[in-house]
This record gives sequence, C-alpha cells and structure tokens, in this order.
Amino acid sequence: MISFIGVVSLSLGIFNLLPIPVLDGGHIFLLLVEFLSRKPLSMKRRELAQKIGLLILIPLIIFIFYNDITRLLGW
Repeated sequence: MISFIGVVSLSLGIFNLLPIPVLDGGHIFLLLVEFLSRKPLSMKRRELAQKIGLLILIPLIIFIFYNDITRLLGW
C-alpha cells in the first residue's frame, strides 16, 4: 500500500511539472520567459497563457477519465 501511494505521489508530482501554464511547471515556464525577456509579461498575456493551458488540460482529463471508466467496465 505504501509503495502504491508513493507511485501515485510521484506521478502527480511529475504531471504537475509539465509546462502547461495552469500547472506549477507552467508557472516556472512563464517565470523563465520573463527572466529571458528581462521584462514582465502583461496581464493579458498571462491570462491568455492560462486559458490555453486550461484548454489543453481539460481534454486530457476527459480522456483519462474515459480510459479509466472503460477499463473499469471492461468495454
């Protein structure tokens, strides 16, 4: 049981570091962009990045739920 919890925790940690702006990895990516450009991103660009990240993440979550449900039901 502890091994399973460790695997789930590690998987969530790695998923959270993906460079999708809604996740922590996306925040790190936006900070890196600001550092390299040497000026802060405007609020409009940050909001646009968050919206795009959410549009990437929602279909991914739906796909994962679909796979889990079909696997549970044996389809």
